[in-house]
Amino acid sequence: MTDRTEGLSVQVQARIAGFLYLLNILAGAFLYGFVRSTMIVPGHAATTSANIEAHALLYRLGFVAGLVPVLCNIPLAFIFYDLFKVVNRSCSTLVAFFILVASAIEGANLLNYYAPLILLEGGNPSAFKAEQLHAFAYMSLALHAIGFNVAVIFFAFYDLLIGYLIFKSDFLPRILGVLMAVAGLCYMTNSFASVLAPPFAARLVPYILVPAGVGELALSLWLLVMGVDVERWGEQAIAA
Repeated sequence: MTDRTEGLSVQVQARIAGFLYLLNILAGAFLYGFVRSTMIVPGHAATTSANIEAHALLYRLGFVAGLVPVLCNIPLAFIFYDLFKVVNRSCSTLVAFFILVASAIEGANLLNYYAPLILLEGGNPSAFKAEQLHAFAYMSLALHAIGFNVAVIFFAFYDLLIGYLIFKSDFLPRILGVLMAVAGLCYMTNSFASVLAPPFAARLVPYILVPAGVGELALSLWLLVMGVDVERWGEQAIAA
């Protein structure tokens, strides 16, 4: 009875993890793939500011979407630790650590995303000219992009570690581990390139992000739909 209950618990955890992961992907795609790309016109601070003011509600929804991964990653970190500690407890601890640190950076970085609203809607016209407010707002969005790349570096290490744990496990397909490791390498390459060589990084997108997205989407859907092989998880737990 205890084994059956434990197996059910593991399967429920896996499906919750898949659901939370999928929420993360959808929220991130909405904020970074739609809202930011819609609002920001590279090199044009005034146009970017006008877009934000004209679509303030959409911009605020982007902020809410940015909170979703931060909130979802907290339980996700503990679920992944619980699922993969039977493979390697130390690596599972590092996985949780990198998820939580990256989420903390991402959460704090949302202040840079929200700052343009404060500047454009609550800015003091007597203190700053319109051109200055537009420049400050655009600069804040640039800082938000840099902060996101810093967070992604930590997420990249998580991807590499979780890829290793999946590959070494007996309860998930090894191909998922390979895909997650590839995702980690892609994210790391893109983030460092964005800091060291922005023009080169601009040419990498979206090509380098496609395999990364495939890996994460595959893992989230597998956990949500298929779950884990409970019997093999139990065997690995006993061996551990």
